[in-house]
Amino acid sequence: MDRNSAIGLTLIAVLLLIYFNYFSPTPPSPSEASEITAMDTTEQALLSDTVRLETPVESDSALSQQYGSLGAYMTGTERTITVENNNLSVTLSNKGGIFKQVELKKFKTYYQEPLYLVTPETNTFSLLTNYEGRDIDLYKLYYKGESLKQGDSTLVTYTANLGGTASIKHIYSIPATGYEIGYKLETKGLTGLGGDVVTYNWHDLIPVQEKDLQDSRNKTTVNYYQVGSGFDHISETSRDPEAESVINPIQWASIKQKFFISAIIAGKPFSGGEVRTAVPNFDTVVKEASMKLFIPRQNVIDGATFRYFFGPNRYSIVTDVTTGFEDNLNIGWPPIKWVNRFLIIPIFKFLENYISNYGIIIIILVLIVKLILSPLSYKSYLGMAKMKLLKPELDLLKEKYGDDMAKIQQEQMKLYQQAGVSPFSGCVPLLLQMPILFAMFYFFPVSIELRQAGFLWAEDLSTYDSIVNLPFTIPFYGDHVSLFVLLMTASQIVYTWQNNQMTSVTGPMKSMGYFMPVIFMFVLNSFSAGLSFYYFVSNLVTFAQQAIIKRFVDEDKIMAVMEDHKKKIQAGGGKQSKFMNKLQEAMKASEEARRKGKK
Repeated sequence: MDRNSAIGLTLIAVLLLIYFNYFSPTPPSPSEASEITAMDTTEQALLSDTVRLETPVESDSALSQQYGSLGAYMTGTERTITVENNNLSVTLSNKGGIFKQVELKKFKTYYQEPLYLVTPETNTFSLLTNYEGRDIDLYKLYYKGESLKQGDSTLVTYTANLGGTASIKHIYSIPATGYEIGYKLETKGLTGLGGDVVTYNWHDLIPVQEKDLQDSRNKTTVNYYQVGSGFDHISETSRDPEAESVINPIQWASIKQKFFISAIIAGKPFSGGEVRTAVPNFDTVVKEASMKLFIPRQNVIDGATFRYFFGPNRYSIVTDVTTGFEDNLNIGWPPIKWVNRFLIIPIFKFLENYISNYGIIIIILVLIVKLILSPLSYKSYLGMAKMKLLKPELDLLKEKYGDDMAKIQQEQMKLYQQAGVSPFSGCVPLLLQMPILFAMFYFFPVSIELRQAGFLWAEDLSTYDSIVNLPFTIPFYGDHVSLFVLLMTASQIVYTWQNNQMTSVTGPMKSMGYFMPVIFMFVLNSFSAGLSFYYFVSNLVTFAQQAIIKRFVDEDKIMAVMEDHKKKIQAGGGKQSKFMNKLQEAMKASEEARRKGKK
């Protein structure tokens, strides 16, 4: 560095020191800093207001040109009205004159948060029509709202006066109790209303409200009821987007979740419509559901009336809503449906009136069902006892004829005929009990009574009781271990072993009896804990029932009766079973055909 550069740098350093020590501005105090920040914020707000004012806004004349006489109602300030009854909290908005929010007051989500069936984030509504030659959504207008009491109900009316006698009104009637809301679309003097229909759209992004997302998706869909054709629905379990066009008149349509329903019911049927569902690829939404329904133009002119239903999918409630509405609760196909409707649900409801613990209710339900089925259980046990007594003779036949299965079967049928025993005597009573077993399979997973009802270690009997959460997922099993399912499986294996001691079943069929409980362990691992608990208790009661029956079954007397019957048959007398005779004849014919085939 030369001498001139050094002098220059020294002078610059001196000037900087003098400046920062004597002429630089002092930092503001905290109070002064707050004032400056406030001034900046105010200036930013003014600037923002200026920008907003400078943003082009459609003038009244532009709105009138675009929307005609409805242009004046395309802008405004949104105001809401909230009405509550014993069951619902309903918030309506003057923007559209439609639901802003609907809360079920007596229910919570699995996460113990308020349960909403309608929110601004998840639900959108539109009411599309042609008015004065323009396509307009009547749910985008700003209406004048008012509410008043009428008896026990609250009326909320949203009105758009279009000049003269012309007007559009949305009138809601919220009763003091219940889950139904009346709705009337009332128009007067709308000479410019065009088209054949007014199109009603409802789109719902159904949020997660239960513990098991996959189970919720498997029980969520859009249902509808066609006049003349009855109940129909989109597939619940499909993971692909589903859509159906309905050309028949529709009485009602519903967005059905596992435990809750949102529905619209028409006073006069919709002329048709379209319904859709789709499963999103993220876990915050159960399903995307939508419905497009066509309201005949004349119905709108006359005053179209509807009812909304926002409530639980409980059998005692949905049966009173409208025709076919109870089919929103899937309790199986006939005869399983009849068993649930006329036996299981009435018993369950009766017990509910006196017992608050649903685990105890399930135990008592098992005892009642077992008592009703006790005659069949007795016949089944008696049939197995007879087969047990014949087992030594059946074993001798197998030794005598070796691998000749056709001959063994013929001789077995002959032995059964002589002893007066049917090989199906133990199976038929069990088959007659199957509708009740399957009825439980449908009833417990959709029973809202069990929702969030705890028992022992199960926090919620309507879903699986996980005692261990696995760090990985086992195919067809899941990522958790349900203790009630393990207990049910163990008891079923013991029951199978006990039955095998009383029958002549051997080979693959004997092994199948042990294999089936293991299959059900995989199938039921993610099912309702109430269901697996019912089956477990049912197996325990069956053990006790068989022990009691055994005390009244004298095997020596049964053997004496069979020996007496055998002597009468051999002597040319006795009563022969027509079914067994036909079975023997069929087996002989089969054997003859087999022999001819070999020749």
